[in-house]
Amino acid sequence: MHPYRSVLFVPGHKPAWAAKAVAGGADAVVLDLEDSVPAELKADARTVVAGTIADLRADGVEAGIFVRPNALATGLAGADLEAVVVPGLSGLFVPKVRERDDVLRWETLLDWFEVRNGASNLELIVPVEMVEAIQNCREIAGASPRVGAMVGPTAEHADIARAVGYRWTPEGTETLYLRSRVLLACREFGLHALTGLWEDLENLDGLRAFAEQGLQLGFRGQIAIHPKHVATLNEVFSPSAEAIAFREGLIAAFEEGAARGDGAVRYKGLHIDKAHADTAREWLEHARRVVPELQHR
Repeated sequence: MHPYRSVLFVPGHKPAWAAKAVAGGADAVVLDLEDSVPAELKADARTVVAGTIADLRADGVEAGIFVRPNALATGLAGADLEAVVVPGLSGLFVPKVRERDDVLRWETLLDWFEVRNGASNLELIVPVEMVEAIQNCREIAGASPRVGAMVGPTAEHADIARAVGYRWTPEGTETLYLRSRVLLACREFGLHALTGLWEDLENLDGLRAFAEQGLQLGFRGQIAIHPKHVATLNEVFSPSAEAIAFREGLIAAFEEGAARGDGAVRYKGLHIDKAHADTAREWLEHARRVVPELQHR
């Protein structure tokens, strides 16, 4: 999956909001058919979402376009996918996943509707929002090649807070264990690790601190629920020029030392060896995917 820095939710029945989300720089948008759409509007929202996907792609939008359908247990998911699995869709943000078999059910539906509706290569973003999902996150991560990303839970008022019963703090200590389990599952199976959302819409300083903590842990992007959060997330999860130069220099220093027959050398006061160089190469590979202009360096 592309390493989306910002994944912004938009109510599916409000197509103008999707255009604003893309114009605001979101790496990916999630057109929601679940919680943000009233029950009486869900049927019409499916048609609106399918039209929004077509309109965005016709306008040349290259951002990821995902749909959050209603959960499997609602009985609405099949009708959701029949309408919205269309060319131009990037994938699904699948709610209420509890175990590996839930992923396989979504996979089966996608297999059918891709062929039927002419879509292809759709991926799954899996939010970990249930206690069972925390316990089963490793099996979920490896359940299907379609799973491209998972979301470490952080929300103050959403399903995971109710399920676990924690008391939310800006520092996120109460969700550190939960997020860390998801992060390790992502690393094991090569998935894009997203940290959960920041709900305080006006507190951009808090958002930045929270995103930087996620980056420190190893997450590569974050869920957003308001366009004003996108710029901060894109900045935090983008590699800085200084960090790029440091790692390029580290690799060069190691290779120069290796050419002399030295397995370890000093670089900017640090002792470095092959492990450091390999880590720097992997970091730069990710940076080139985030910032395409680095491809030629």
